[in-house]
Amino acid sequence: MNKISTPVKYGLGIAAALIIYFLILSIFGLHQYPAFSIFNMVILGAGLYFAITGYKKEAGAKFKFQQGFKVGITAGFLATAIFTVFFLVYATEIDQDFMVESMPVWVTDWSSTVGFLLVGVALAGFASTLVLTFAWVQLNKVSRNTEEGKEHTL
Repeated sequence: MNKISTPVKYGLGIAAALIIYFLILSIFGLHQYPAFSIFNMVILGAGLYFAITGYKKEAGAKFKFQQGFKVGITAGFLATAIFTVFFLVYATEIDQDFMVESMPVWVTDWSSTVGFLLVGVALAGFASTLVLTFAWVQLNKVSRNTEEGKEHTL
């Protein structure tokens, strides 16, 4: 059996962790409060960090910034897409009152639909993936600083 690629493996893991966290919050009725979604960034950040460092271990000396960036972007975008689809199913099929309970002003005053919420969830995931991937790849890239260059730094 072929080995699953690193970004797919970690992307599925991140998505599973996000879904499990959301379902745990929903058990306690806390999924309606957007403040708890801050921990989603921690889950995503940890997953991307492990994906990029795992890829670096696989690649060894052949690790390149571009390849590490591809791994992070692929894993994060895959996780975001899966979580967004899950969120769509949850908000429309499982808990149909979710929108009204979590954002009553949006629904009543602005006539917003679940589509607005999905776009927000997806954009937050994609933007977070982009920023976190840049950060983690910077930490893992091979430094090209020479010994002579290090003498001229503070």
